[in-house]
Amino acid sequence: MKTTEYSPGRHRNALLVAIPDATWSRWQPRLRSIELSCGQALSGGGVLSTQVIFPTTAIVSLVCTTSDGESAEVGIIGNDGVVGISRILGRADMASEHIVQSAGHGYLLPTTLAANELAGGGAVRAMMLDYSQSLFAQVAQTALCNRYHSIEQQLARRLLLSLDRSASEQLTMTHESMARLLGVRREGVSAAAYKMQKAGVIRYSRGRVVVQDREELEHRACECYAVAAAEHAAVLRSAVGTWTRDRNSVTIDRAMRANRAAGAAAALAH
Repeated sequence: MKTTEYSPGRHRNALLVAIPDATWSRWQPRLRSIELSCGQALSGGGVLSTQVIFPTTAIVSLVCTTSDGESAEVGIIGNDGVVGISRILGRADMASEHIVQSAGHGYLLPTTLAANELAGGGAVRAMMLDYSQSLFAQVAQTALCNRYHSIEQQLARRLLLSLDRSASEQLTMTHESMARLLGVRREGVSAAAYKMQKAGVIRYSRGRVVVQDREELEHRACECYAVAAAEHAAVLRSAVGTWTRDRNSVTIDRAMRANRAAGAAAALAH
């Protein structure tokens, strides 16, 4: 794990955009940039033992594992939120592990600093509680989806969740890794991905997926994506409309679009 001194980039994470300026002034000097590598475990005595992470370009999976080693993803966190919310709220870690699914960057913040901010109540506590609720909604819908919906619907939902938290239209994931996250056979994921590529919905090659037709991808996903996305959008709208009403900052929607545009430009440059 590599950390560096903080570099400006508040707009790269939705929750950091939403916090009041007074809170930001207290947090900014203590933030450190961190590079997160694919497959890195953050919980279980890792970095989350003393700090929380606000991802900017990395995506973190919440993974549950059975006693015989079988595992499945139950939720994801990206530039929409914070990894370690239970610690901030003074609760024990959730039963799931935090595993980096897509390599990238984020910002570290001491858990005690965040928890002390919440102890005072007010806007930041309300925001974190609402975010926690939206994450729970995502976990609940994922459980429902994994039980009742087809592999193609599950794959479409998962691609959309990553796309919403990505800085570009290109995602990094293999059929094997996706099958492991969904808790299904690789052959099923390969068949579903081939069907989507043949229809022009996605293009994939060597572990890279480019979404070409988002509207059709949403059509192929089940209602689980829409329900979880609506819950999360409500949190972001509340953050913009209430917590940032008294200052002239960019809205979260604009910030996320700017972040995605920057990521897309970087991808084209390479």
